[in-house]
Amino acid sequence: MTSDSFSIGIDFGGTNLRLAAYTPAAGFLETIQMPTRLQAGRDAVVADMCAGIRKLLDRYSSKLALKGIAIGSPGPIELPEGRLRNLPNLPGFDGLELRAAVEQSVGTPVVVENDANVAALAECVAGKGKTLGIDTLCFLTLGTGVGGGIIFHGKIWDGLNGMAGEVGHINIWPDGVACGCGARGCLEPLASATGVRRRAKEMIAAGKSPALAALEKSNPEFTPRDVAGLASAGDRDAQTIFDEVGLALGRGLAALVNTLNLPLYVVGGGLSSSWNLFSPALFGELRYRSYVFRMTDPEKSDAARGTAAKTYVTLTELGPEAGLLGACILPFTVARNGA
Repeated sequence: MTSDSFSIGIDFGGTNLRLAAYTPAAGFLETIQMPTRLQAGRDAVVADMCAGIRKLLDRYSSKLALKGIAIGSPGPIELPEGRLRNLPNLPGFDGLELRAAVEQSVGTPVVVENDANVAALAECVAGKGKTLGIDTLCFLTLGTGVGGGIIFHGKIWDGLNGMAGEVGHINIWPDGVACGCGARGCLEPLASATGVRRRAKEMIAAGKSPALAALEKSNPEFTPRDVAGLASAGDRDAQTIFDEVGLALGRGLAALVNTLNLPLYVVGGGLSSSWNLFSPALFGELRYRSYVFRMTDPEKSDAARGTAAKTYVTLTELGPEAGLLGACILPFTVARNGA
């Protein structure tokens, strides 16, 4: 990394579009945030993105050399083409040639990567991975949906064509609630912000959750954070929703731990602010479902039939900045398969 270079990172979310100019020495030089105008269509979103990039280029390219531009986007994404495919939470964006469209507009090469992958990279380089001295991890991001990113020895694992890490579509309940991917019973509709709101509305409709019903009456657009507030205040129905989130996550993580045997799994995204509400159920289910975790549980000593190697399952250290920071770090990091 050189001190006279800067990057531009873009965090393309379903609600907000965030951009930043960044140097390794100074961190974020400037950030820009605007609503993601999904209703205006994908051309409008790309135009907003490019306008933000040009603004940052105009401001910093005369002082610093551009190291690169990277976009963290919801997936699935075909890589390295940067083509968006069958996005459950971005209707109308299927087939968008995001990389080509932005490159044509700004006249500079651009890297497109899955948003959960760049968040995972940031967590590895500057978050929990750095704190624990671990360069291999799986990151789960709980937002509108459930995303995942896998880092092997400091490099993003993209898989065959960029679609590795789609952990939101691990099956948790066969024939369960419908998922935007077309299947039923996926982790995504059970452990996402969307899922918390859906479950709350189901309980309200059943007529047996007075506190949730009062919340909806006072605020029809209530958020998962509002439901978490009720749970923290002791409402049993609201807490049940987060117990169900933890149960689903525990099952999903058990599948990942048993399959991958990585040293670190990090949970981030907006819903992770309710970690204290869902983590007890998560760990209870994880210990039940994964014999690998039971043997490598950090709370179990070698003498208690554990192993010297430990599996850490923790809350994000970077919080909501992980996605934007990861996009900024990516141009400075050899993070691609085979690179």
